[in-house]
Amino acid sequence: MKALVTGATGFVGSAVVRELLRNGEEVKVLVRPASDRRNLDGLDVEAAQGDITDPDSLRTALSGCDRVYHVAALYTMDDPPEAYERINVEGSRNVFRACMDAGVQRVVYTSTIAAVGTVRKGRPVDEDSVWNLGDLYVPYVTTKYIAEFEAWRAFARGLPVVVVNPCAPMGARDAKPTPTGRLIVDFLNGRMPVYPPMRFNVVDVDDVARGHRLAMEKGQPGQRYILGGENVALKEVLQTLARMTGTRGPLMAIPYHVGVVFSFFAELVMTGILRRPTLFTVSGARFVKRIMHASNRKARTELGWTPAPLETSLRKAVAWYHENGYIKKPIRVP
Repeated sequence: MKALVTGATGFVGSAVVRELLRNGEEVKVLVRPASDRRNLDGLDVEAAQGDITDPDSLRTALSGCDRVYHVAALYTMDDPPEAYERINVEGSRNVFRACMDAGVQRVVYTSTIAAVGTVRKGRPVDEDSVWNLGDLYVPYVTTKYIAEFEAWRAFARGLPVVVVNPCAPMGARDAKPTPTGRLIVDFLNGRMPVYPPMRFNVVDVDDVARGHRLAMEKGQPGQRYILGGENVALKEVLQTLARMTGTRGPLMAIPYHVGVVFSFFAELVMTGILRRPTLFTVSGARFVKRIMHASNRKARTELGWTPAPLETSLRKAVAWYHENGYIKKPIRVP
């Protein structure tokens, strides 16, 4: 059997590739011509040049593949809205159609916990929760939610697709880095004197990759599985980083109303005057206030999946960021 992995050069995608290779599987990767391929260096994989927005390249890449891990997505918070629609929604539609045409035996689609929703009445979300983030319209979040419907539509047409919903991944090889990774890098470089009052779920990226493989092997088509680790506050993450690296701990959280006012003026200047995207938006500030705690009970029970503790993934992340030059200040490397 041979598996095709989209988004294989990225943070989660490259972890999935490594997990499959460790399991003795044959892997083909879909890579764009301009992609940074550092995360694939030295790996025994077959490369197919293409893009999920190019249906012809997908059909070519799928030749000889029985399984597909569709991991590719635009995972940022400051790109133009149309970019998320083109990649996350239309790109996923292209992948599922190509898989149906090629007669692929099984597909695992990488969604996100943000497509499940946020805490209601103090209870962590689970796979049956009703999505409650539509009022914010954060383009990444909304398009990933819509992309799940493309997966369900493909399943209804006969494609055996399983959906996994990773929480905030941390660990090695976060080269861009992702929005979660930026928090770690900025804190260790002393660029975070204050922090947003985030409460979310963090998970080791290698555990996320193992969850993908288990979903392929044991998951039920037409079902989703949350891949989440520990439910924490960002303050706890920063305090753990400070303890293990010997850096100064976080000073204070930004009051919610202050963050909204700052984001309003940042968005007004950047998008209204300079015509440039910005991370600091009012919808983003409102999103941070939502509690992203989740239950991993279904993945544990049905897939036999267990995640590592927070400190394990943070140690791997810090060591990788330091080794690769992301950390400019002297720290104690765990």
